[in-house]
Amino acid sequence: MVREKVANKRYKDTVFRMLFSDKERLLQLYNAVNDTDYDDPDELTITTLENAIYMSMKNDISCMVDMRLALFEHQSTVNPNMPLRDLYYVSDTFAKFHNDKDMYSPRLIKLPNPRFIVFYNGEAEQPAIRQMRLSDAYTHNEDEPHLELVVTQININPGYNEELLRRCPVLGEYMSYVDKVRTYQRQMSLDEAVDRAVNECIAEGILADFLRANKAEVMNMSIYEYDEELHIKTMMDIGREEGYETGMNKGINGVVSIMRNMNISDEDIITNIVNTFGITEDEAIAYLFQ
Repeated sequence: MVREKVANKRYKDTVFRMLFSDKERLLQLYNAVNDTDYDDPDELTITTLENAIYMSMKNDISCMVDMRLALFEHQSTVNPNMPLRDLYYVSDTFAKFHNDKDMYSPRLIKLPNPRFIVFYNGEAEQPAIRQMRLSDAYTHNEDEPHLELVVTQININPGYNEELLRRCPVLGEYMSYVDKVRTYQRQMSLDEAVDRAVNECIAEGILADFLRANKAEVMNMSIYEYDEELHIKTMMDIGREEGYETGMNKGINGVVSIMRNMNISDEDIITNIVNTFGITEDEAIAYLFQ
């Protein structure tokens, strides 16, 4: 089927993206993941996609050091479609990187080596490290697929990958902040939970300078992020129940309608429908544009 490209009408930055838009913090993250020891932030080039692309996707953070490209994503839900998403990201990045090169030249165009990482901090149980492959989505299994892309999902929840968090203290502190918000969210309103988490982190020296400098913006982002996360989970639960009680079509259509009214992006609607109802991405897209 022909897929319609949808303009990105609404994209909210996240605390993760804002935090690691700083070159020094991003270089620390790059070194921790790649076991390198670069010490000059000027050696790092930020290559994050800033413009809306296919299905309103926008990647979190990507950077390049010494012709090695790292694409970092942060996820609070398990998304088996990350290899496909990263395929779009890296294709667009390569196109921008070599838009002045002659594709028909007899000389080989050199490309940076890409690596795809997802930092997972959701509440669903996940292993410490998990690899997702583009070929997992192929209709036919092949021993050696002609196109492959491997995404490594790294669990950064407490108790997982502690050596990585030691090498990148900023990532560990970010996870401490997230953990505080989620803990307090069970005890009080979301606004109060975020406010308490931010103030406690500042008092305890967790991302203190960053939070002091960006307190209002971080609080607004966090309230949006966790409010949307809760709404999506609630809508998925309702949709699943309706699907069982009155039929799959009605349940999915109800969820699509509700999430669109919440101004949730088409990409996130598709991902949540796929994960909740166990249908394919093409089937989910068909529900979106029927």
